[in-house]
Amino acid sequence: MNDRELSRQLLELLGGRGNVTSNAACMTRLRVGTRDAKLVDVEGIKALDGVMGVVEDETMQIVLGPGKVNKVLEEFAKLTGLAKGVADDDVVQAAAENKAAQKAKYSQKPVQAFLKKIANIFVALLPGIIAAGLINGICNVINVASGNAFADVWWYQGIRSMGWALFAYLPILVGYNAAREFGGSASLGGIAGAMCIANAGMPLLAPGAADPAQAILLPLTNAAYNPAAGGMIAALIAGAFFAVLERQIRKVMPDMLDTFISPLLVLLIGALAMMLVIQPLGAWLTTGIFTVLSFVYEQLGVVGGYTLSAGFLPLVAVGLHQALTPIHALLNDPNGATEGVNYLLPILMMAGGGQVGAGLALYFKTRNRRLKKFISESIPVGILGVGEPLMYAVTLPLMRPFVTACLGAGFGGILAALFHVGTVSQGVSGLFGLLIVVPGQQLFYVIAMLAAYAGGFILTWFFGVDEDRINEFYGE
Repeated sequence: MNDRELSRQLLELLGGRGNVTSNAACMTRLRVGTRDAKLVDVEGIKALDGVMGVVEDETMQIVLGPGKVNKVLEEFAKLTGLAKGVADDDVVQAAAENKAAQKAKYSQKPVQAFLKKIANIFVALLPGIIAAGLINGICNVINVASGNAFADVWWYQGIRSMGWALFAYLPILVGYNAAREFGGSASLGGIAGAMCIANAGMPLLAPGAADPAQAILLPLTNAAYNPAAGGMIAALIAGAFFAVLERQIRKVMPDMLDTFISPLLVLLIGALAMMLVIQPLGAWLTTGIFTVLSFVYEQLGVVGGYTLSAGFLPLVAVGLHQALTPIHALLNDPNGATEGVNYLLPILMMAGGGQVGAGLALYFKTRNRRLKKFISESIPVGILGVGEPLMYAVTLPLMRPFVTACLGAGFGGILAALFHVGTVSQGVSGLFGLLIVVPGQQLFYVIAMLAAYAGGFILTWFFGVDEDRINEFYGE
């Protein structure tokens, strides 16, 4: 089936042109907004040749795979008459109603909904975090290898400043996005984030900058304010708190005073909350996160590595992996406890390797042509680090190979933990993970990934192939 015909059938199964409000694409999925989700034939879409899976959310997400999705979007947009990524103004109200219905449907999963909000705070920051992390990691290697020979070179230090700036002021961006995500004024959240940055010019810190004996002491703790201790976590909590506080204040504030008094009250109340509650809470949570990770990584060793790798895909399947987004940002902070080296991410990246191994075992053992086609389209991008097609089109629907893929991935996690493989950034995995692995550890990363491939392959070959289930799901 060519892209035009696939697009035509998709449009029909989505309820026709009148039911489509927007069309866009991400790396692997065609995202379609609809007026009425009840008019969508989800099972019919899943059965189409070329469709690897469907994710039902506020928008219909049709998994087509990298490259393929962009070609289909071109044809699909011609049929709908809608600009890519833009909603039809004539159906905005209907789309809003459908969105509300979808939100109501997913509000029954409060944990996933909350974690999605947390993840959304960081999604917009990922390009900066990835680029700044790479700059910091590469420059550290250059400094050591050259004996800091570029210390006085303007262009080199200018590039280094870019890497430094993101993490130095990351709390401001986190607070800004958190307030916006939780329905408040983003600028107020940015101010909350600024309270989490240690700057000698901050009036609260200035007296003690030159002489610690002159530091201003807070009540209750009788200690000086330490904004860096809570850092990014405190900024996240503060941004959300400021948003909730602002909404409550605006509900009771007269319209004539709202513009001036509401934001002022948010900052006045928020300042006290920051100093006495939020910042200490952020510091406690940050310490707790590092304590738990240290215990799992250092004390549990191979058991911790296996458990983290084997358990990651189930977290992805139910949306709980989003809770790890701020943790990755913490680990990649060069001023943090790990000095910018993320030891958690390489272990989790092995989950994709387990899936690739499972996919290969299924390909060579099954006789089902449709499954073979799906696998042949999914394996190459899975090796590169895009695991959605394999998970949604192959392993998860069959379940048994999903389990064996998870269990097999754990062997890669063991080696990643034993080799102490780390990354200097985040955002990619699979073969592309070599770009962010700490320089000098690439070979260890490849060995660990091959172990995940082998584990997934062997366990799936012996325990994960059920030909009857395959034929039932994909057809004879």
